Amino acid sequence: MTSRRVQKSAQAIREVVSMAILTDLKDPRIEGVTVTYVEVSSDMRVAKIHVSVMGDDSAGQLCLHGLQSAAGYLQQKIARRIDTRYTPRLRFELDLGVKKSIAIAKMLHEMLPEPLPENSSPPAEASEASGEGAEPPPPQADEHSSP
Repeated sequence: MTSRRVQKSAQAIREVVSMAILTDLKDPRIEGVTVTYVEVSSDMRVAKIHVSVMGDDSAGQLCLHGLQSAAGYLQQKIARRIDTRYTPRLRFELDLGVKKSIAIAKMLHEMLPEPLPENSSPPAEASEASGEGAEPPPPQADEHSSP
């Protein structure tokens, strides 16, 4: 169980790194990056930053190299934000959860039958609606008729 202090530090690191990637880093290798979550060790010396990168595997690896080269700058930003004895060393890892979920959704879409449009009805109901074997609806009382 992680302490509240470690969780708050992880959240602060995530915010600082996300904003720095969006606004400060000008490296062309770092594009289409989303910080998904941060894991901080219990002694707060190492922070594992999980990132999701749009594109193929080579773009992901190239982005990781760019992020690792900017790790010192990002550590300085974190040191200004978090007042601790040690500033955590940053390690970047690819988060493949998003890509895996997209692949699973694509497989399910291929395997499951196409849903019917809202206006059409299933074949079994279509035969009933055409009058084959269906009972007529009960007569409704008219508002103007007397009882």
